[in-house]
Amino acid sequence: MSADEAGLRARLVAIARRLAAAGMNTGTSGNMSARVPGGYLVTPSGVAYDTMQPGDIVGMADDSEDIGGARRPSSEWRLHRDIYRHRPEVGGVVHTHSPYATTLACLGRAIPAFHYEVALAGGTDVRCAPYATFGTQALSDAALRALEGRRACLLAQHGLVAVGASPEEASATADKVEALARLYWQVLQVGEPRVIDEAEMARVARKFAEYRSSPHGDVPGVSGKNVK
Repeated sequence: MSADEAGLRARLVAIARRLAAAGMNTGTSGNMSARVPGGYLVTPSGVAYDTMQPGDIVGMADDSEDIGGARRPSSEWRLHRDIYRHRPEVGGVVHTHSPYATTLACLGRAIPAFHYEVALAGGTDVRCAPYATFGTQALSDAALRALEGRRACLLAQHGLVAVGASPEEASATADKVEALARLYWQVLQVGEPRVIDEAEMARVARKFAEYRSSPHGDVPGVSGKNVK
């Protein structure tokens, strides 16, 4: 095992534990992965995050053959495989059962442009993919459609998927979408919010793109630096 792979395995474990500690996943729910040459590394099935070790992370080849590790891969390995196959810019995938995003997903409800930071997920809304049984090709296909032009989507009666150039970026997007889901849920207790129009959301998206391309890479709510 190369030093780079060992470090990436440790990073995945750290992300998995952080998300669990933040309440984004409970028990053994959720999964995360990182692209590597020729395949990807994915969290194992049925292993509690507080006991997970780098050696438990499962190496998978592009053709889905197990390439290393004593554990079985997450039941959602197809989802990770297909995202990497169809989204060459993606280097990390995070799937959570975070409470507010999952609440909306259980209603089959997308997150509209009620707040300008919805643009951080890549578009004018966070779509909700239709329900499909976990671990199936049907679920992966539905998620891929909902992720077209997006960095996150909800999965009906299931949870949230976020992608990024790295596992850390995917994790940060999952955090942001969960925060937006909570805020949207709170707004719905009062009434239906006004939605920002597409022209303004496009302007916001351009500003976020400028932040990402800046020397400091400052993106409000994702980079940790609240640049205005």
